[in-house]
Order: sequence, then C-alpha cells, then structure tokens
Amino acid sequence: MTDEPLVLGIETSCDETGVGIVRGTTLLADALASSVDLHARFGGVVPEVASRAHLEAMVPTMQRALDEAGVTLADVDAIAVTSGPGLAGALLVGVAAAKGYAVAAEKPIYGVNHLAAHVAVDTLEHGPLPEPAIALLVSGGHSSLLLVDDLATGVTPLGSTIDDAAGEAFDKVARLLGMPFPGGPPIDRAARDGQATIAFPRGLTAAKDQAAHRFDFSFSGLKTAVARWVEARERAGEPVPVNDVAASFQDAVCDVLTAKAIDACRQHGVDTLVIGGGVAANSRLRVLAEERAAKVGIRVRVPRPKLCTDNGAMVAALGSHLVAAGVRPSRLDLPADSAMPLTLVSV
Repeated sequence: MTDEPLVLGIETSCDETGVGIVRGTTLLADALASSVDLHARFGGVVPEVASRAHLEAMVPTMQRALDEAGVTLADVDAIAVTSGPGLAGALLVGVAAAKGYAVAAEKPIYGVNHLAAHVAVDTLEHGPLPEPAIALLVSGGHSSLLLVDDLATGVTPLGSTIDDAAGEAFDKVARLLGMPFPGGPPIDRAARDGQATIAFPRGLTAAKDQAAHRFDFSFSGLKTAVARWVEARERAGEPVPVNDVAASFQDAVCDVLTAKAIDACRQHGVDTLVIGGGVAANSRLRVLAEERAAKVGIRVRVPRPKLCTDNGAMVAALGSHLVAAGVRPSRLDLPADSAMPLTLVSV
C-alpha cells in the first residue's frame, strides 16, 4: 500500500447515488446520480423509490467515476461504503454493491459512518483536519455538534436535534410557501430579496434549556410558528410576504446553528469549526458563521457546496483517512445500519 492510498467510495444513504475516487486527499472523480426529481411530487424522499433508483444507477455511476479518474477497479487500494445511518433499503443497495466489487477485485472494504464522512470531505478542500475540531453537521436528517479528537477512531457527540432537523424544517417551510422540494435552495434564493423582520422563535436557546440542551437543536416549534404566522395572514386576507418569511425563517435557523457551534468551540477550547451536510451550502449560514467566528478567533472550514451534499467523494475521503491511519478493514459481513451511532466512524 502506498503512502497515498487510492480509495473508491460509494454513497447511497438517501436519494443520491455517489461514487468518488480519491488519492490521499486529492479528489480524482466524483460521479453522482440523483433521484430527487422522482421524489419532488411527494414533497419528500420515498424510501422504496430511492432504493430502486440506486439499483438502476449503481453500475453506470461506478463506470463514470472510474473513467473520470482514469483508473480501473483493479487499481484501487480499498473500497469504502456508507454503512449508516440512512434509509435502510438505500443503504443495503450500496453495501451489497461494495461487497460485490470488493470480492470481485479482491480489495479490502471499509463500512463507514455517513456523518463522519461529511467531516472528512473537508480534507479534500482544505487539507488535513486539525484535531481536535468541532464539527457542525446540518442536513435533512441530522443536525449535530461533534467534538472530533481523532477522525480515524471516533468522535464525541455533543448535541443533536430532538425533533426536526434543520434541512427537514427547510423542506416543510418551503412546501408551506409553495416552493419546490428540496426546500433549502429556493428558500435561500427568496431570502436574498427579503428582510428578516419577523421575530420567529429560536428553539432551545432559553436559559432554562442550558443545562440539558445546551448543544441540542429543535426546529419543530419554529416550523409551527412560521405556519401559524402565514395562516394568520391568509385568514385576514392579507398577502404573505414570501421573501420576508423566508429570510426571517432562515435567519432563525442559522442564528441557532452558529451560536451553538461557536459556544461549543469556546467551551472545549477548540479554534477550528468544520461545517458539513447539505444545509452547509446555505449562503446565510456561511456568512453568519464566518462573522461570529472571526470575533472570537475561530477558523471556519466549509467545503464548496457540491461537496456539502451527499456524494461518493466524502466516503472515499474518510476511507482514505482510515487506510492511511492503519485502521483494520471491515468484515465482509458488515451490516447496513440505519441507526449507526455517531460514536462509530467505521464498522
């Protein structure tokens, strides 16, 4: 095995079929097939539809990645695959495919944690991750704060969502405002033409929440508050200022996310904050995080938007890190674990 391992990564935790190839921390290929359009008419991801789409997309996406990188399966040193968390059926497709490719090519396999991969992908953009670091992961299914002491061996969960994740709240509010799925991009666009003048609540930020939920998140109440505000305007026969609602909602979410992330950095004496997950592509989140971090001497690292959403590159990046660190490969009977805990980086 060379000092710069060539690792192939497979991602199928939700509605994106991703195959990425990296050498060390250099991205060689990032092929993606999305089934988001198939789910749009349902207003959310349908697990059975996602699983079938992964089955159909796996082989052509794999070939595109190999062609883009200019390598063959025989050239790779290891295969990494998202083992969890995620949709059970979708995970099974990726894990089964990875096992098949690993057996056929006689390569070691690494079953990795989807959330840890969202942290690892930043190394493809900004180089090795300072340890310790704080990671803020925000997506449709997860809103989490992690203390990353050693990405190869484990992370320490500091807090997570207790109801709706940030991305889920974006999707639900977008639907309320007549916007398409997924809701993050259209809300972000609408907010640029609006003013954050509506005082929506900031969940779990009151003094009474500090003891038990200092680093936890809750966006269900915010989502309900937006719905009630819009309904009240409609009942009164008044127009709904969609752009202002979008801006005010987005500001409430980003306010909570960044405030708690900076608080976690200061509490643990960490000067690097990594933000990952699909919501990390949000423009307001990036700006507010940079502003608040700069005031207290904290460095913010956020991958480019394409690497924030689910992709095979992030899985390959984590796999490469594990190989380089000498972590033992997974057994060939590794499971697809929809509830894989954050404390497990690999299985």
